[in-house]
Amino acid sequence: QAQVVESGGGLVQAGGSLRLSCAASRTIFRLDTMGWYRQAPAAQRELVAFITSGGITTYADSVKGRFTIARDNAKKMVLLQMNSLKPEDTGVYYCNLYPAARDYWGQGTQVTVSS
Repeated sequence: QAQVVESGGGLVQAGGSLRLSCAASRTIFRLDTMGWYRQAPAAQRELVAFITSGGITTYADSVKGRFTIARDNAKKMVLLQMNSLKPEDTGVYYCNLYPAARDYWGQGTQVTVSS
């Protein structure tokens, strides 16, 4: 059974926006620090942003000022609003705990930004 389910990816032109959603399943979700990660082709998976149970956010330098992470504890959802997208943002986006748990990866959602 999937622990998280990501959605909202797609194909967008450079400068455009996408909103990713992650539906989580842990009963203690409200206490979890959650992160968004991405993996570009032929590259290692990297952290994009994370949000603590108290709502404190941290971003990778490459997305600061463009991406916003948020959470809805009642719905057990983690959101990633991505604006001013660049071709280098292309990749498969995943959500997981932060730090990531090996058995908590979902299938990811593909984001493709065309130039």
